[in-house]
Amino acid sequence: MSMIPEHYDFYAGFNLLPEEQDLAVLFSGEGKPFPGHKIGPSVHDYYLIHTVLAGEGSFQSSTVTQQCRKGDTFVIFPGSLFSYQADVQNPWYYAWVALQGTGVSGLLSDIGITKERPLLHTENISELHRLYERTRLCFKQSAYPRLESLEASGWTRLLLHHFGQDNLALLPARPKELPEIIDRQIDQAIRWISLQFHQQISIDHMAATLGYHRAHLSKAFKQKTGLSPKQYLLKMRMDKAKSLLSGTLTIDQVASSVGFNDALYFSRQFRKFSGMSPSEYRSLLWQE
Repeated sequence: MSMIPEHYDFYAGFNLLPEEQDLAVLFSGEGKPFPGHKIGPSVHDYYLIHTVLAGEGSFQSSTVTQQCRKGDTFVIFPGSLFSYQADVQNPWYYAWVALQGTGVSGLLSDIGITKERPLLHTENISELHRLYERTRLCFKQSAYPRLESLEASGWTRLLLHHFGQDNLALLPARPKELPEIIDRQIDQAIRWISLQFHQQISIDHMAATLGYHRAHLSKAFKQKTGLSPKQYLLKMRMDKAKSLLSGTLTIDQVASSVGFNDALYFSRQFRKFSGMSPSEYRSLLWQE
């Protein structure tokens, strides 16, 4: 058992190298304070998340005052005045994680946590406890603090995901301007092609994966982009080929880089698309 004054139990791990820009874990721990133990009124310059694993206590911020019990989570925001206190009769046992980074506020907002609504409830606290513990145990004070920091941020993202999954009712309502399902699927298809154009993409496979018949997906895709998926894929490949031809790769290497195993077939497709061969296009670029 590890103990510090005013706590029966206290376990903590501290990040020696919190360099992640969007989300970095500063420290994580868990403990059971003495009855009536109080923190604040104070302010922090980081985000601090507490989840009550057992017992009771109270949390107060500029926007809320609430008695917290098993399964309740409260979040302290940077610069916000807060206080919290263990119950006198049944002091809480809680876990916590401190965060900083440019992306933390947005991630919290995405799962329904804001300064105005800094509380939520979760039934499956055993999984939460496991994630808090995994985060804390990352900090072994080893010779590789950078790796410890990366692992901790990963476990904390899973923790935030768990909060969101258990509190879907708190998530921001879908804005009216968000696309309908088919539009979102077309966006996924576009992203798929944009990231995988160098692979041997099967439009049939892509359509099946997205849950649509090829004909239906192709029709919707063309309505949105003006091109069929096959035409869009070819355009993506040719545009990338033009960019690569400005460098020092051979024609064979350019062809392979944009998804063509046969350089001659690539050259024929490039001529159809641009009106000149890859070599002619490269010569034109070098003349400019």
